[in-house]
Amino acid sequence: MAEQQISLPAKLLNGGIAGLIGVTCVFPIDLAKTRLQNQQNGQRLYSSMSDCLIKTIRSEGYFGMYRGAAVNLTLVTPEKAIKLAANDFFRYQLSKDGQKLTLFKEMLAGCGAGTCQVIVTTPMEMLKIQLQDAGRIAAQKKIQAQLSAQGGAQPAMEAPAAPRPTATQLTRDLLRSQGIAGLYKGLGATLLRDVPFSIVYFPLFANLNQLGRPASGEKSPFYVSFLAGCVAGSAAAVAVNPCDVVKTRLQSLQRGVNEDTYTGFLDCARKILRHEGPAAFLKGAYCRALVIAPLFGIAQVVYFLGIAESLLGLLPGPQL
Repeated sequence: MAEQQISLPAKLLNGGIAGLIGVTCVFPIDLAKTRLQNQQNGQRLYSSMSDCLIKTIRSEGYFGMYRGAAVNLTLVTPEKAIKLAANDFFRYQLSKDGQKLTLFKEMLAGCGAGTCQVIVTTPMEMLKIQLQDAGRIAAQKKIQAQLSAQGGAQPAMEAPAAPRPTATQLTRDLLRSQGIAGLYKGLGATLLRDVPFSIVYFPLFANLNQLGRPASGEKSPFYVSFLAGCVAGSAAAVAVNPCDVVKTRLQSLQRGVNEDTYTGFLDCARKILRHEGPAAFLKGAYCRALVIAPLFGIAQVVYFLGIAESLLGLLPGPQL
């Protein structure tokens, strides 16, 4: 039987649809993850994910939980599309000899997918982190001002709230001051997070999904793809969380009072270890698992159901 060719437009569209649905569902948890990872010892505002979300709603309103969502929703379509389509493409190329993919080839395909996606992931994360963390910085400055007023002889007047940055303003400022490199700050840390993530995620998902196939050549039921995506996503997310913590710190342009600054990946990792201990590398790990699990579960359901193929009237691509 002739091999079906991969429909790249359908794969890209599936990845985009999956990303939009997934991000909308889990963005508040992602915001809590960023704020928990950025707070340092002695400057803790939030004790847990739920505490962070409650305080965010109280101080910034319900829509405060979606600060930075517009950037994510705009860029997650190409990001997820590139990630899923690249993995599919590499798996297809590596299986052209008709042999079943070995674990090494599955990992190689995942490595290729993770490398390709950072083209979009790095600037998306750079902008999103500034917007997500702005509320934490503002709250910390307000508390510091109140403490200073209490210790002073005269009550200090409350400073007017600083205008909240927008993605457009941040992009313009970064391009003006640092050029395109400003949007790609933390590129190395992003690679160190996303490439291992994809190496772990895609082979694990493929093998878990394979277990649920009723017969050779048939698709797994949608719930099997969903559960496989959730399990593989959460496992990979926790495995690379230390790199995600370092990446988040490096990409944060604003610092709270008395918080460390960093010159690079190794400097950041050393200071976190010295000042906060090994446990700091797991900050936000459960938040990240709660973000990634449904995000990739939804993504794989959309992807493997072939929603785009139906919309475009195309035949589904090969199931590898």
